[in-house]
Amino acid sequence: MLFLKKIEPSCSYCASGSRISDTDVACLRRGIVSAQGACRKFKYDPLKREPPHTANLDPEKYTQEDFSL
Repeated sequence: MLFLKKIEPSCSYCASGSRISDTDVACLRRGIVSAQGACRKFKYDPLKREPPHTANLDPEKYTQEDFSL
């Protein structure tokens, strides 16, 4: 999912930007911009992309029998 060909542009994971808060990015080209914004100079940086969080496993909900064949 991180290395797909068709990535929706977003300043939050652009190579030219650095996050300064949850909603703002400091862009080398445009200054301080919204994290959801994008421009024509967007270049994808996969190391800045945060994958979606996984679901937590509730240990009280399951027993040992649920994991045996």
